[in-house]
Amino acid sequence: MLALVTGGLHRVGAAIAAQLAAAGYDLALHAHRMGDPDPDLAEAIRANNVESAVFPADLAVPGEVESLVEKVKAHFGRAPDALVNSASIISEGQWPDLSRGELARHLDVNFIAPMLLIQSFAKALAGDRPGAIVNILDQRVANPPVDQAAYTASKLALASVTRVMARAFAPSIRVNAVAPGNTLPADGYQESQWQRLADAMPLERNSAPEDIAGAVAYLLSAPSVTGQTLFVDGGANLESYEHDFLHMMRD
Repeated sequence: MLALVTGGLHRVGAAIAAQLAAAGYDLALHAHRMGDPDPDLAEAIRANNVESAVFPADLAVPGEVESLVEKVKAHFGRAPDALVNSASIISEGQWPDLSRGELARHLDVNFIAPMLLIQSFAKALAGDRPGAIVNILDQRVANPPVDQAAYTASKLALASVTRVMARAFAPSIRVNAVAPGNTLPADGYQESQWQRLADAMPLERNSAPEDIAGAVAYLLSAPSVTGQTLFVDGGANLESYEHDFLHMMRD
């Protein structure tokens, strides 16, 4: 089996790739630019003796997205069996200030690129050969905060078409999604804030990268599941937060 994981070298994408390596997948690791995988992923690749290769591509550049699956197929000699759309960008920005350029930048990477990759993935599979896709969303798609307008809009767009794509590409290809909550602190988080946010979740915990990876692995291996979004977020989707977690419970 072969999996293409976008944004697969680092952070949550790397955790997903490591989990898939443990399940026996060879790995096509997309990255914005060439680099080395996170240490835990590198160790998982070695420990499970799977083949891997890095495929740099700018998901905002026409042509680089459309050619990615074919490059993977040419390198490995076969099309991928699984696609995980994990790569995304995020920036601050309020709805009243949302510009065409910022919206287009986020839609290109977070929405249009995954859709084009799904299209390429489906075309590359021969005949009725089964395939599985997981889109990585965000728990905010259940109750969107008012912050980070362009990012929110792009994730809402991807969430909205997951069920449609599941119908369009059935029966040979399954399309599902995972919606993480607070998973890894980005720049700007305070250590004490991170713990307070965990305590405020219904399950009193933030989601860990391994939780997200486990959910992806399950969806890729569940032959009767398609068109579903699995929230892995400590229960955050059960609540409504006016602001992004970055702006909550600070000192």
